[in-house]
Amino acid sequence: MGTLLRLLGEVAAHADGVPIDLGHPKQRCLVAALAVDAGQVVPADRLLERVWGDDAPQRSTLHSYVSRLRLALARVEGLTVEHRSGGYALMGAAVDLVRFRELRAEARSAPDHAVKLLTEALDLWQAEPLAGLPGEWAESERARLELERQEARHDLADARLRLGHGAQLVVELSARATELPLDERVAGQYVLALHQAGRTADALEQYRQVRDRLVEELGTEPGARLRELHGKLLADDTPATRLVPRQLPAAPVPFVGRGEELDSLDATGGTVVISAVAGAGGIGKTWLALHWAHRHAERFPDGQLFVDLRGFSPDTSPLEPGTVLRGFLDALGVEDDRTPSGTDERAALFRSLVADRRMLIVLDNAATADQVVPLLPGAGQCTVVVTSRRVLNGLVTRYGARHLDLHLLSDAEAHALLEQRLGAARLAAEPDAVTALLGYCRRFPLALGILAGRAATQPHLRLADLAGEVREFGVDALDDDDPAASLPVVLATSYQALTAEQQEVFGLLGVAPGPDIGLAAAASLTGLSQARASRVLRALQEASLLERGADGRYSMHDLIRSYAATKAPGDLRDAALDRVVDFYLTTAHAADRLLNPARPPIQVSAHGSPHPLEDASAALSWLAAEHACLLAAQHTAAARQRHEVVWQLAWTLATFHYRGGHPHDEVAVWKVAAESTARLPDPGSHCRALRSLGSAHALLGEQEEAVRQLKQALVLAEQHGDLTQQAHTHHALTWTLTRSGDDREALNHARRTLDLHRALGEPLRVARSLNAVGWAAAQLGDHATARAHCLEALELHRVHRNPSGEATTSDSLGYVEHQTGNHRQSVEHYRRSLVLYRSEGNTVEAAQTLDRIGHPHVSLGQLDEARSVWQEALELFRQQGQERDAERVQAQLDALEDA
Repeated sequence: MGTLLRLLGEVAAHADGVPIDLGHPKQRCLVAALAVDAGQVVPADRLLERVWGDDAPQRSTLHSYVSRLRLALARVEGLTVEHRSGGYALMGAAVDLVRFRELRAEARSAPDHAVKLLTEALDLWQAEPLAGLPGEWAESERARLELERQEARHDLADARLRLGHGAQLVVELSARATELPLDERVAGQYVLALHQAGRTADALEQYRQVRDRLVEELGTEPGARLRELHGKLLADDTPATRLVPRQLPAAPVPFVGRGEELDSLDATGGTVVISAVAGAGGIGKTWLALHWAHRHAERFPDGQLFVDLRGFSPDTSPLEPGTVLRGFLDALGVEDDRTPSGTDERAALFRSLVADRRMLIVLDNAATADQVVPLLPGAGQCTVVVTSRRVLNGLVTRYGARHLDLHLLSDAEAHALLEQRLGAARLAAEPDAVTALLGYCRRFPLALGILAGRAATQPHLRLADLAGEVREFGVDALDDDDPAASLPVVLATSYQALTAEQQEVFGLLGVAPGPDIGLAAAASLTGLSQARASRVLRALQEASLLERGADGRYSMHDLIRSYAATKAPGDLRDAALDRVVDFYLTTAHAADRLLNPARPPIQVSAHGSPHPLEDASAALSWLAAEHACLLAAQHTAAARQRHEVVWQLAWTLATFHYRGGHPHDEVAVWKVAAESTARLPDPGSHCRALRSLGSAHALLGEQEEAVRQLKQALVLAEQHGDLTQQAHTHHALTWTLTRSGDDREALNHARRTLDLHRALGEPLRVARSLNAVGWAAAQLGDHATARAHCLEALELHRVHRNPSGEATTSDSLGYVEHQTGNHRQSVEHYRRSLVLYRSEGNTVEAAQTLDRIGHPHVSLGQLDEARSVWQEALELFRQQGQERDAERVQAQLDALEDA
C-alpha cells in the first residue's frame, strides 16, 4: 500500500494502512505545508510563513519541528524530509491532493473516461480539506481547494450530461443552482438536465429566471453558451427526448483472432477518429468492424449509425452521400419537412446534430473517399469506422484517418473458425480433409465461412468430398445463389470496379508463372513500361486484389488468382506468356554469365532485353528472388511447346543450383528438359539434357540412375559423332564413378575426356580434365601423377582467370598433400579453395572442402580448428539436404570429442 498523506479532510498519514502520529496541530500544519508541494523543495521562509504566519519564529524553531517530524517518520521506509539548498522537500509519499489533480488532468485528456476518473477524484475528499489546522495559510488554502473541488463537480456534471444522464442529475443540480444562483455554468447544466429529463418547459422557465436574475442583479445578459442552449430548446433542434439510434446489425459469428486489429481500433480516442479498414472482398472487414462496435457500444451512449454504402454491391450502384445523410437525419429525429434538399446542407445539419454527441458511425463497403467525406462529423466525440476494398488514400492524407490493412487469418485462427462452426469432433474425424480445406482456402475468411456453412447444413457430408469439390472446381466451388455467400460474385464486384487496363493486367497476373512477380517481369508480361505497370499494380493493390510484400514483389491469394485466370484475355494471353518467359530466360542467362563467366555461353531462343544486373552479387540476388518463377516459367514454356526454351532455362539455372545447394530442383528442371529435347531434331540438345540429368542425380547420391542417364547420353553422342558431347559426358561419368568408388573406371573416363578436349583445343576444358585425371589418380594412390596433373591444371586456370576451376583444383591439391603427409601445404590449398568458393557463393563445394580440411587440421593437432570447420560443414550439409554427408561429419565430430 505504501505511504499515504491525506490533506482532503483531516491531515493524517498512513504507512501500509497503519496511522502515523504526526503530533500537535502546528506539527501537522508543517506536514501539510510540505505535502501540498510533495517532491519539491519548499523554501524555509515559505514554510515559516505557512505554519506561523506573521509571527514566524527563528529558523531554529523550524529546524526543531523538522527534526521531530523526521523522528515521527523514521519507522516509515522511504518517507523522508530532505534538506536541500534553502529549504526542505517531502519525499516518498503519495498525497491524495496530488492524485486528485492527476485524475482531473487525465479526465480532460480522455473525455471518454471522464465520469470514472472524476468520480474517483472526488471520492478522495473525506471532509473539509486541511481540517483542524490553524492559521491564515491553512484557511486560505482550504478556500482554494474547495474551489478546485467545486470545479471538479462541475466537470463531472458536464461529463454525465454528455452521456445523457440529465434525469439522474436534476435533484443535485437544482440544489447547486440554488446555492450558486448567478453561476451560468451551473445554470446551463440544470437547464440541460431538465431538458434531458423530458421537462423542456421547466428548462425554459429556469432559463427565464436565471436571465431575469442576471439582468436585475448584474445588469448583463446571459453568456453565449447559455443563450445557444436556450436557442436549441426553442427551435427544438434538441428534442425533449433525444432519439438514440441503435443501427448496428448483428455481428457475424463466430469471430476468431484479429487481436492486433482490435487493439488498433481500441486505440481510437479524442475527437473525430476515422479508422479506415481496407482489404479484399471476403477478408472480414465488416466482420471485424461489427464485432468491435458491439464490444464497445457502451462507449457511444448517444447511439450508433450504420450504413452499407454498397461500394461493391453486385446488384446496385454505390449509395449517394445525400441519400445516406437523409437516412442519418431521420434516425436522429429530423422531420421530413425540416430536411434540406441539398447534400451540402444535409451534411451541415448532420454535423450540427452530432457535434455534442458521442456516437459511433460505421460506414461499411465504401467505394471511394469522396463518397465518405460528406458523412464525416465536423468535431466532437464521434468515432467513424470506414471499411472498403480500396485503400482510401484521400481519408488518410486529408483527414488523418488511421489506415488498417486487413490480412488473412493465421493458420491457428483459420482452424479455430472451422472448429467453432463444425465442432472439434468432426474435424478430428477427418484431419487430412481439414488440412486440405485449410490449404485450398489459404486462411481466407469468406471461403472458410462458405465451406463451413455448407458442411454445417449437411452434417452427413464428408469433409473429404467437400475438399474434392474445391480441388476439382477451384473458386467455382465457392459459388452460391446468395451473392453475399458467393466468392466469385464478391470478386466479380471488385473486378467490375476496375478500369479496362486494370482488368487486363489483373487477368494476365492470374496466369503469370510463379507464386509472385517482380515489377520488371510484370512489365514484360503486360507489355507496359515499368512506370506504367507500377501505376496499374498500385491500383490493383489499393483495390485489395494484389499484395505487395516487403521485398517489393507482388502476389495474389490463390483463390483471387484462380478467379483472375478466368479473366485473362484469350487473344492477349499467349503473347503475354511468351514475353514473360523470354524475360526470365534472357535475364537468367545474363545472370549465369556473371556468376560463371568461364562457362561457354549458349545462344538463347528468346526475344527482348534482359533485366539489367550490375555484377555477380546482383545476379545471385535476382536468381534467388526469381527462382520459383524461373521453375514455373520452364513449365509454361513446356506447355507452350517451346522446347528450346525449356532446356535453355534449365541450362541457365545450373550454376545457381550447384552453388546454392538445390540438387532436387536441378533434377526437376533437367527431367523436364529431357522430355522436351526428345522432341527436337537436334540430338546435341537431348544429349546435353540427359548428361545434365545424370549429373544432377549424382549430386543427390542416386548413382545407379546417374550412370544410366550418362551412359545413355554417351551412346547418343557417339552415334552422332559429337566429340564435344562425348568429352562432356566422359567428364560427368568421371565424377559420378568417383562418388560411387569405382576409381579405376573413373580414371579411364578422365583420360578419355582429356584426350578429347586436347584434340578440340579448349584450354579451360583441358584444365578441368587435368584436374579430373589428378583426382581419380589420387583416389588410386598414384599421388605423383595426381600432383603433376593438378599443378598443370592450376596454372591453366590461373592463366585464363578461372576462379571456379582454380578453387576445384586447389581442393584436389589439398587432398593430395594431405595423403602424402604434407599437412600444412594441404591446409593452405584448402584455404585458397574456400576463399574462392565463398567469393562465388558456391556453398555446395565449400561444404565438401570444409569437410576435407578438417583432416589435416587433426593431423597437425589443431583440434579446435578441425571442430570449427566440421561444425560449419555439418550446418551446410543439413541446409542442402545432404543427410549422408551430414551423418559422416557428425560422426567425425563425435570422434573428436571422444579423443
